[in-house]
Amino acid sequence: MAGPIGFDNERYLQQQSAAILERVNGSHARLYLEFGGKLLFDYHAARVLPGFHPNVKMQLLQQLKDRIEVILCIYAGDIEKRKMRADFGITYDTDALKTIDDLTERGVTVRAVVITRFDRQPAALAFKNRLERRGLRVYTHGVTKGYPTDVDMIVSEEGYGANPYIETERPIVVVTGPGPGSGKLATCLSQLYHEHQRGVAARFAKFETFPIWNLPLKHPVNVAYEAATAELKDVNLIDHFHLESYGEAAVNYNRDLEAFPLLRRIIERITGEPSFYKSPTDMGVNRAGFGIVDDAACRAAAAQEIIRRYYNYACEYALGLVEKETVERAELIMKGLGLKKTDRIVVTHAHAAAAAGSATGKGADGIYCGAAVELADGRIVTGKNSPQLHAASSLILNAVKVLAGIPDHQHLLPPAITQSLTHFKKHVLKGNMMSLDVEETLIALSISATHDAAARRAVEKLPVLSGCNVHLTHLPTPGDAAGLRKLGLTVTADPEFASKYLYVG
Repeated sequence: MAGPIGFDNERYLQQQSAAILERVNGSHARLYLEFGGKLLFDYHAARVLPGFHPNVKMQLLQQLKDRIEVILCIYAGDIEKRKMRADFGITYDTDALKTIDDLTERGVTVRAVVITRFDRQPAALAFKNRLERRGLRVYTHGVTKGYPTDVDMIVSEEGYGANPYIETERPIVVVTGPGPGSGKLATCLSQLYHEHQRGVAARFAKFETFPIWNLPLKHPVNVAYEAATAELKDVNLIDHFHLESYGEAAVNYNRDLEAFPLLRRIIERITGEPSFYKSPTDMGVNRAGFGIVDDAACRAAAAQEIIRRYYNYACEYALGLVEKETVERAELIMKGLGLKKTDRIVVTHAHAAAAAGSATGKGADGIYCGAAVELADGRIVTGKNSPQLHAASSLILNAVKVLAGIPDHQHLLPPAITQSLTHFKKHVLKGNMMSLDVEETLIALSISATHDAAARRAVEKLPVLSGCNVHLTHLPTPGDAAGLRKLGLTVTADPEFASKYLYVG
């Protein structure tokens, strides 16, 4: 959603590029750079740092593409259990394929794919075969023997040495992967071991955007990272290693701080010399804090993200995807900054729309749903469900009417189209829900636009909705979720079901 710009993307890009090159310039060393977070479409960063381009990491790789190659890691267990990337609604293995395509199209070399903690899981094996039959180099790494206690075993031919060496050519090797736990760090250290066995002075560094080390510990942008990782129980802490070494406060998170002593010992055992790094913060290459140009704008955006995360976890709990402890943790984080659920302005308007629907008695199956969107100029538009439309569908039609200056009473979908679709869903597809979801509504609108000038104007306004905040009083159906996601809307919902049916196709 349009608003105050809090982040200078170009400044960040320049400083981040320079910081990475500083790690390799002036030496013949090879740098293995672990890329944390999302390589592409980092919408979390874009939401909490207004002005941050979701694909700035890709822009960075393109700037350095002559010096960079990529190794992509994916955990075999994530392939097996079909773990999903929520913002796209696709599985991690599909996301890996998409990432390879995106990198290749932008001229960035993908050297290899590594399937980590591989134990011949059937789905992981099929994924490996699929990639190899398309000409990609695929390596498999098993569980590291001796990890995490026996450093002598870890740094030996039976530990990292048991993994095949991945041949690389360029001075910077970016190691990335979908989601946390993909095995990026283990792959970097395995490569570090093999490089030093071959006499190559390789080094290791991390590129993670959050938490931002030079912001205060309780800055909303850093707290938003805790909210985003509530399921993992990540906690931001002062890096005491950094404080002791430099007398400077720096923020890091618990897993990096806990792992640092072991990681430093492993690196020292691999290289045979004292570690170059004195703290986990030293290992990071993160200039995001220097890109902030409006702290108040970033604080406000981060507060909204914290509330959004609470709603997301509450919905995931209702769907059986997370434990109640995760929801409670997200709520505590929210309340810790004095935030309320209703601080997300669209929440109260969505509930008012549902109440208005209840007053008219025109819900579907006796359930009254409401939806609200905050447009870029601050105007609020609402929608409610009916026997013909889901609340989210009504919302989208109402929003584009407002944007296109079309009177509220004017229909964008002729009755003949909605009746035909309803008949098709009921009598041909044998469905149990007749009203149109967002995807179906968008298709119907595009058909209407072929012969109706108002519908054409409405279609032209759909891209304007991208980035706007939406709240629904009920969980979106798959068709609602997909349609809203494709329009680029930032959606929250109450953890309530919009249908009496357990299965919604």
